[in-house]
Order: sequence, then structure tokens, then C-alpha cells
Amino acid sequence: MEKGPLGSERILELLPHRYPMLMIDRVLELGENYVRAEKLVSASEPALQGHFPGRPIFPGVLIIEAMAQAAAIWAMSSGSVKPGLLCVLAGVDSARFRRQVVPGDVLRLEARALAARSKLVKIEAKASVAGEPVADAILLAAFVPRSAVGGA
Repeated sequence: MEKGPLGSERILELLPHRYPMLMIDRVLELGENYVRAEKLVSASEPALQGHFPGRPIFPGVLIIEAMAQAAAIWAMSSGSVKPGLLCVLAGVDSARFRRQVVPGDVLRLEARALAARSKLVKIEAKASVAGEPVADAILLAAFVPRSAVGGA
């Protein structure tokens, strides 16, 4: 198990995502069943150009995606995923949004494994800005063959 921090090259090895869908800028820490990562929210984010003009707010669905990508980094680096498999989001439960995220915010992401099987993992995920809770959810991730995901 890697410990972190992880730089952009290692993040790109663990995740299939690329700009503009790559949501993880830095992995601060990896543990046996958790990860801490960051997303730097910039005014140049493509989604902020239209969400909303004159008052940019980072979309909640992208906060969920960022939490899921942090969780996937943990899963893919845990050593329990068989080669040739990819971690994909399979479910979102109990999602709550507590505060808006705006350009200039550093989104701190935390994910902790609650239960794991050979093809599924249940994860508690949280996002915060400057220590203030932004969002939380229970995520379900599935491991699928890379060939089953178009282009991956």
C-alpha cells in the first residue's frame, strides 16, 4: 500500500480520467482503508463557465465525482484490485450538500472504506473547504474490466 503524497503522474496512472474530468490534483495521504486528497477549484473550470454566469458555483455532481475519484485512487492503490480492472461509480446514497464551492476554494476530499468485496466496495466520502463541511455521501464502487469501459 502506497502512503502518499502522490503527484499528478501517479494519479494519472491510477485513474483513467483526463482533463476536464480529472478532479484530483493532489493525494495527501493514503492509509489502509482511507484516502485524503485535494481538488483546486479554478475560475477556468469548464463547468463554471455556465454554472452560473456572473456567480460561478462548482456543481454538486462534480463534488460527488471528485469524492468518487478519491475513493477510486484508494481502491486502485490498495493492492486488492486485480490487474485489468477499473473502479467505476455504481451508486450514491445519502448525499448531502452543506455549502457552495466557488472559484479559489481548495476542496479537501476524504474517503473511507466501509465494506469491500472482490467486485464492490462501499465508501463513506466527505468534502470540505477550510475545515467546513461541503458534502458527504455513501458511495458504491464496482470493479469492471477496463475493456468494458469505452476507450479505457
